[in-house]
Amino acid sequence: MSKTPAPWFVYILQCADDSFYTGVTTDLKRRLHEHNTLKCGARYTRARRPASLVYSEEHLNRSLACQREYQLKQLSRQEKQHLISTGRSK
Repeated sequence: MSKTPAPWFVYILQCADDSFYTGVTTDLKRRLHEHNTLKCGARYTRARRPASLVYSEEHLNRSLACQREYQLKQLSRQEKQHLISTGRSK
């Protein structure tokens, strides 16, 4: 029997300077730990620690997650705030 692949997540972090960072991962808890404590966190978040998880979506595969990540990165700050507060895009 084949194993179901792990889901991919698109996430938004809010950094200490109140900026947003968007990324993809298969393990939100591990990735948040990396962003806040390890060198393998993104350079952007290393300079703006601590970061907190404010939004995430689950996707079936990396391709879909990356497509959604691109869409989220195109949103204005106001649109991202709306998405975070309501859970849906305008």
